[in-house]
This record gives sequence, structure tokens and C-alpha cells, in this order.
Amino acid sequence: MTEQLPHHHHEYTEKLIEAMPPETKFIDAANLFKQLADGTRLRILWFLCHTEECGINIASAVDKSQAVVSHHLRTLNDNNLITSRRDGKEIYYKLADTELAELIHHIIETYFSEICPIKELNIPQNNKTDQEK
Repeated sequence: MTEQLPHHHHEYTEKLIEAMPPETKFIDAANLFKQLADGTRLRILWFLCHTEECGINIASAVDKSQAVVSHHLRTLNDNNLITSRRDGKEIYYKLADTELAELIHHIIETYFSEICPIKELNIPQNNKTDQEK
């Protein structure tokens, strides 16, 4: 901090300001929150938290056109929240295996107050397909 605060209310305020992350970190966080600010994208993320699936089935699951879903999948992929793989003509998507994606999964599950259906439906953990095992 280059200058003193105009008012001195607490002895720890200056230390707190010094410990504040750089502005770029807050901009990154805001960009992440933008990903969650769209209902369709949030539904896609919820779905992909629990399974790997092709784009056509994702579109059907969220009741949107393939074009709309493709746009959202590209955005999520560009922001490293999901990953994709090609198998013949099909492209399959799943939640990325990153701390950030796991945090998103936790936020989604907490918000919807649901037990992860992976446990209830006996779905293999970590979105692993039979080919990946």
C-alpha cells in the first residue's frame, strides 16, 4: 500500500490490504462466476459432474438445440471446466479433472442440496469410461 488510509478504524486493516490478492485474481474469479451465471451452462455442468456424455445426448438432456449446447460446451471447454474426446464421429464431454472443476462440482451439489447421484445410481467415480479403466 503506497498511501495511508483516510480513516484509521482498525489496526489490522492495513495488513489486510497488503494481504489482498492482486486485481487480476479477482478478474479471473469474476470470469469463472460468469460461467455459472447462465442457466443452460449450469445445467450442462451439473450433468457433466456426473457422467461423460456425447453432445447430442447433452442437448437432449437439457432440452436445447445442438447449436446452443455446442456454444456452451465450447465456452466451458475454453475455460478448462470440461474436457472432450473424440470417438469416431462422436465427441464426448466430461468435467475436467482439475481443482477448479471439482470446486464447481461441490458448489453445484451444495446449492442444489442433492446427494451426488453417482452414489445412488451406482455410477463409477471420476467419470471414468470403461475404455479409460
